[in-house]
Amino acid sequence: MTVTAQLSRRGFLQGTVAALTLAVTAKGVVTAAWAADTAVQKYGADSMPGGTVDDPLVFVSIAPDGTVTIVAHRAEMGTGVRTSLPMVVADEMESDWARVKVVQADADETRYGNQNVDGSRSVRHFLMPMRRVGAAARQMLEAAAAARWSVPVLEVKAVQHEVLHPPTGRRLSYGELAADAAKQAVPTGDALKLKARTEFRYIGKDRVRLVDLEAIGKGQATYGMDMRLPGMVYAVVARPPVVGGRLRRFDGAKALAVPGVLKVVEIPAMTGAPAFQPLGGVAVVARNTWAARQGRDALEIEWDDGPNGSYDSGAYRQTLEAAARRPGKAIRHQGDAAQAWAKAPEAERVAAEYYVPHLAHASMEPPVATVLIKGGKAEVWTSVQNPVAARDAVAARLKLEPANVKVNVLLLGGGFGRKSKPDFVDEAAIVARAMPEGTPVKLVWTREDDIRHDYLHTVSVERLEAVLDKNGQVQSWLHRSAAPTIASLFSEGAKGQQMFESAMSAINMPYRIPNVQVETAEVEAHARIGWFRSVANIPHAFAAQCFIAELADRAGKDPKDFALDLIGPARRIDPGTLADTWNYSESPERYPYDTGRLRGVIEAACKGAEWGRTLPKGHGLGLAFCYSFMSYTATVVEVAVDDKGEVRIIAVDMAMDCGPQINPERIRAQMEGGAVMGLSLALTSEITFEKGRVKQSNFHDYEVLRHNASPRVIRTHLVNDDHALPPGGVGEPPVPPVAPALCNAIFAATGKHVRSLPVRTVVRSA
Repeated sequence: MTVTAQLSRRGFLQGTVAALTLAVTAKGVVTAAWAADTAVQKYGADSMPGGTVDDPLVFVSIAPDGTVTIVAHRAEMGTGVRTSLPMVVADEMESDWARVKVVQADADETRYGNQNVDGSRSVRHFLMPMRRVGAAARQMLEAAAAARWSVPVLEVKAVQHEVLHPPTGRRLSYGELAADAAKQAVPTGDALKLKARTEFRYIGKDRVRLVDLEAIGKGQATYGMDMRLPGMVYAVVARPPVVGGRLRRFDGAKALAVPGVLKVVEIPAMTGAPAFQPLGGVAVVARNTWAARQGRDALEIEWDDGPNGSYDSGAYRQTLEAAARRPGKAIRHQGDAAQAWAKAPEAERVAAEYYVPHLAHASMEPPVATVLIKGGKAEVWTSVQNPVAARDAVAARLKLEPANVKVNVLLLGGGFGRKSKPDFVDEAAIVARAMPEGTPVKLVWTREDDIRHDYLHTVSVERLEAVLDKNGQVQSWLHRSAAPTIASLFSEGAKGQQMFESAMSAINMPYRIPNVQVETAEVEAHARIGWFRSVANIPHAFAAQCFIAELADRAGKDPKDFALDLIGPARRIDPGTLADTWNYSESPERYPYDTGRLRGVIEAACKGAEWGRTLPKGHGLGLAFCYSFMSYTATVVEVAVDDKGEVRIIAVDMAMDCGPQINPERIRAQMEGGAVMGLSLALTSEITFEKGRVKQSNFHDYEVLRHNASPRVIRTHLVNDDHALPPGGVGEPPVPPVAPALCNAIFAATGKHVRSLPVRTVVRSA
């Protein structure tokens, strides 16, 4: 479903959206719209629903005792954004961090700007607005002090929670000035003076720890699962085991006989494209979750499996392989790759296929939401990445105005894209509506619910073909991707990856190759396909980076040297020349593809791993690199493979260039977490289907990397802390290069190509 983007006031004044934004609301994908009276194209935050807000009166308040309260309008799920953005405000404001309190905003994009925490956009889009908030607040405090003393404002200066008048030695605290400062005009435009980088106290300094760290460590932090209200009841749902399935009939008598069970509530079946709808089914409400689960087990249910009842992931893999071997829809065409392939001798042709299975998000905290309906209003407490989508879903379900629905955003125990889809909040609203008014309902997903009913990362087969001449130079490159698309969430029968998916490490490859063809195959989705940490970069980078290593081996060259030669000299490329008209919604002028920065992370990762050193028998080093979410990342993995094929991770070196480094400790933490998650996806994780049903159910069969299998060492290397550059993303970019670096390391250690995930074990070559 296509809707028009909601713009901020600033965005409206500057023009209307004219590019694919990949913003997603409760109603679907927000796409571009041309205005009749302007050709201005909106990018980045201005192209998102809600845009940006930089009003200090919205984000900052100061108590008489000097306590500065800063609003965090982005949800916290481990990235540190609840600390980093308020820290930016405090730095520009010259606040003493020890006297800062952070509070979480509820769902209100008109007031706070965009709140959808997806796409590694939080710092990328809100660094400068939050700097402006802090700088404006500082200048308003200075203006209030100058007025109090009847001196020119240029004679006063804010320093660590006070405003000083150096000529007389007078000083006033922020608490003393707060009321007067709030009455000052908010400085804008040229009147707004940001700090110089040399004046930063917190930005880039590693001096500020997470605001929630102590509470988390003591078990006092409030996640969705921790929510408690007087009179609360609990619900779980029996959902159709097959996506698109429907309830044929059910009998709840035995469920109601379970002690503690209060009610059985039917959840309406999903209709049309999945979007953020509940799947349907039967909810069991009880006085505690154990009784609710026992009641659910006692339900007598007969399902109609619907059109996906025969879905088998093994057979579907063959469908994808067949599609990847046929000509597809060309989305990048440069030169004539087909002719180059046809004319090349067999010895110069190289072809390979790569497979990535469905993946589940498997965040440590499964989905959970609490809803209270009373007096024609609803209040929600939940761990959600897109609070406005949750608010709109509840408002639509209960036929309320959005203003009558309040969404309280709690800490998320992981999200990875799953919790931007508020189907679980909608379910809670349905159940709360069925209970007596004023009864708070906490709807809980179990681990099994989460694994079996996830919005899965797409399954894919990637076919690569290249012509490698006698000098080891790549003359042609074909990349054909066969994978169900995220667009199938919002449009029934949607087939083939869309531009925003193809622009993730498929079409936007900057290599010096004269003949390039990138294609997509039109294949159907048989499961709910959703965005996942780094999205289509995962299969595209896995295939392309493994293939580059194979080409290097065929050319008899060192993989690092081969890669750098393929990339070529440092240059700034307009993404549009690579067929990427999306560019993560960012301006191609502000965010060109910079091959110099890509080369820089490759050099840094290889230096950290001591690339080229002599390795013990059975050991191998593998390199992979990726540009994603406006950042550049390279990874080197060292493995040891024994005679039984058991893979042991010795070390990971990861380098990242995200431009200005706002909170380096959090960047390193995201890199380390991305390394572990990437290895987990590569080694153990896989969702499979039989008769339309997910075969996995919990961590015993949907495996994530265990502590004893994790790398002994993870070294992170931050590159190019350049505040002249616009910021890049951090949460997602660490993941894509990890799996190919691992597989390239296995190849270096064993001589065996790994083209299918998960790896599990490898049979070592003789």
